[in-house]
Amino acid sequence: MSSPNEQFYIRYYSGHSGRFGHEFLEFDFKVVPGGCALARYANNSNYRNDSLIRKEMFVSALMIKEIKRIIKESEIMKEDDAKWPQKNKDGRQELEIRMGNEHISFETAKIGSLVDIQESADPEGLRVFYYLVQDLKALVFSLISLHFKIKPI
Repeated sequence: MSSPNEQFYIRYYSGHSGRFGHEFLEFDFKVVPGGCALARYANNSNYRNDSLIRKEMFVSALMIKEIKRIIKESEIMKEDDAKWPQKNKDGRQELEIRMGNEHISFETAKIGSLVDIQESADPEGLRVFYYLVQDLKALVFSLISLHFKIKPI
């Protein structure tokens, strides 16, 4: 599979600037010495004067191994974003992954529905991106809820 000491970094960003200012969701994982990783999460929704939520936690090497497995199974490293929709007034999404000697960076418009994917110039590649991002977001939200008590006011 992969060596526990190989370089690994993943970052996802989704955001836009609108009537409530710069609203975004961002998370990243970066392996630190010792094999574990620092996971960071930020969510800024100015809707109804919400404040910026920032969380940091360390995750085990086993969690990083699982994230790498999800990425490899998705085959996202084979994709190219040249034909994907360009960022627009509705916002953008970014995904950057570094695994060992491989490095890839994507930027595309926000995806509103599966119809947006079907109507794109590269529906197969965009579908891989979309489902990988959904899996990663679900994983991150699960980690946040396990590590922190976030009580709505």
